[in-house]
Amino acid sequence: MAVTFPAPLLPGDLIGITSPSSGVREDMTGRLDRAIRTVESHGYEVAVGTCMDGSGHVSAPAAERAAELMAMLTDPAVRAVVPPWGGETAIDLLPLLDWDALRRAVPTWMVGFSDIATIITPLTLVAGIATVHGNNLMDTPYRTPEGLLSWLDVVAAPAGSTLVQTPPGRYRAAAFDDYRHHPDVDRLDLDTPGRWQRLDGEGDVDVMGRLVGGCVETLCNLTGTPFGDVAGFRRASAPEGLIVYVEAAESDAAAICRHLHGMRMAGFFDGANAVLVGRTRAPAWGALTQHAAVLDALGGLGVPIIADVECGHVMPYLPLVNGALGRVVHTADHDRLEQTLA
Repeated sequence: MAVTFPAPLLPGDLIGITSPSSGVREDMTGRLDRAIRTVESHGYEVAVGTCMDGSGHVSAPAAERAAELMAMLTDPAVRAVVPPWGGETAIDLLPLLDWDALRRAVPTWMVGFSDIATIITPLTLVAGIATVHGNNLMDTPYRTPEGLLSWLDVVAAPAGSTLVQTPPGRYRAAAFDDYRHHPDVDRLDLDTPGRWQRLDGEGDVDVMGRLVGGCVETLCNLTGTPFGDVAGFRRASAPEGLIVYVEAAESDAAAICRHLHGMRMAGFFDGANAVLVGRTRAPAWGALTQHAAVLDALGGLGVPIIADVECGHVMPYLPLVNGALGRVVHTADHDRLEQTLA
């Protein structure tokens, strides 16, 4: 089964906004409005769904969230679906989605990270549709650092094109901005130097494979189920092998170590030519650091493991396309990710 890439967006196309996990609190609507204006400034139309309530841990009952997401993903007029952000329990939607209908539908881009990986990664693994693991809607007003792309760049890229990103070598040490008091913030202060690090050994890396991955804390719950069958995806859709990426949102190193061991035993890293690990603020557990946790669980794979990649909860964001043919280059003085949408 070849991966299917949605058509590139054109001015006038419609983008749907819904919250498959957590909605938007009333005191955050200023940021939501600012993000919508940013999308519209690129020439797109925006349709906001009804599942947006932020007063609880989810935006609506599971059946309602699933129905709205299905409606957007199968409506040929909607060319991309971009949730405001992640949340906690998008997993309850998976058995309610009509996967046969998703396979038959005209493919639609879906964008997000964190708990949204619970949906976009299965969309690639189960339905064979390329998805974008990148900045969420609420992050969209930020100006993109030089060398990186926004999700808006990715979904508008011509079919078959190769996207090249080179990290800026700096990241933001502080946590997220306070959107309640600064809804229009658009500047990322990258105040701390930091490059990719090879954890498994020394030497240059130049490796290719189909990209797939996401947030450890959410995807660990899908491994061993039909929604997290990376090994099956590799056999069916990635004869060239995989580049698997993972990132820890907030769990301590002991929990991440356990999760990664379980994912490895369930086949999540089968056929990996390399593993990318997102930069994280998640804490150590005693003497066990986050990097040590990764090596404990994955060091035996015998493939390059590159950490501190900009694909996690630490700004800036380097969008990754699940299903794209990736090439990762890491040397003493250069980091680069290439993604071909074919």
